[in-house]
Amino acid sequence: MLGLPDDWRIGIVPASDTGAVEMALWTMLGARGVDLLAWESFGAGWVTDVVEQLEIADARVLEADYGYLPDLGAVAPDRDLVFTWNGTTSGVRVPHGDWIADDRAGLTFCDATSAAFAMALPWSKLDVTTYSWQKVLGGEAQHGMLILSPRAVERLESYAPPRPLPKIFRLTKSGALNEGVFRGETINTPSMLCVEDALDGLRWAERLGGAPALIARGEANLAAIAAWVANSDWARFLAHDPATRSCTSVCLRIVDPWFTGLDAGRQAATAKAVAELLDTEGVARDINGYRDAPPGLRIWAGATIEKSDVEALLPWLDWAYATVKAAPA
Repeated sequence: MLGLPDDWRIGIVPASDTGAVEMALWTMLGARGVDLLAWESFGAGWVTDVVEQLEIADARVLEADYGYLPDLGAVAPDRDLVFTWNGTTSGVRVPHGDWIADDRAGLTFCDATSAAFAMALPWSKLDVTTYSWQKVLGGEAQHGMLILSPRAVERLESYAPPRPLPKIFRLTKSGALNEGVFRGETINTPSMLCVEDALDGLRWAERLGGAPALIARGEANLAAIAAWVANSDWARFLAHDPATRSCTSVCLRIVDPWFTGLDAGRQAATAKAVAELLDTEGVARDINGYRDAPPGLRIWAGATIEKSDVEALLPWLDWAYATVKAAPA
């Protein structure tokens, strides 16, 4: 359903999507210099892992503030590359893969957790890709998926990292890829109920029309929010460039002069109060912005969400913000 090339491997790893990323970084980084892209908290987390934990000496960090992307044109094709496709805590995604060189010498490591099944991923550009069941398909958390290109397999089989690897991270046996990981064998046995739930999610997606239908549902939800934002006098997208707006993790900033005139603590308290009011009314759960992001709201708009529900939510946002503004904490 993802449209993978026939010679790409895909397997379940005994960890969350975060653990799948860490497995890839620990087993393959260090063969050459690496560029690290960070524009929100999860990308920043991979920077910390690579620089402080793996201690890769030749690591270059390309950063941007929340709401923006780093300079993608600065990425060097002779270096490895680590990035998130979709920044879930900023609502900023890369718009396409044209900036990744076809003739690159380095490997690309892509955390695609909230982009897989929601955005068109250019597999020829992605050598190591991770995602998890709980995002766009709505499955159980703590189950990571790892996708390897032939170039990634070659790296695993030709490069021995200068660090001890826990058993749970090992993807090779006697210098060759452990093919069992990509044939359904697992180091730790996952819950069979969770596996069946994931399969049910895939069957649901197939009934809808596969990955293209899932992508269309998310984009329709984003369009509904965009139409509301265009007429709002207090809310804007955190992503400043429309081409980079996420269709799954939609992040909103508050631009009302009353709000921007508050100090940082009261801004955070106000956004939290809006989210809590919506929760109390049974309208929306957990839509406060991420704790490290600028104060605002974060709306999940992936394929499991009906457009009619998104449209029903939007007037409530206006009501909740007006209510909190009228009686500030």
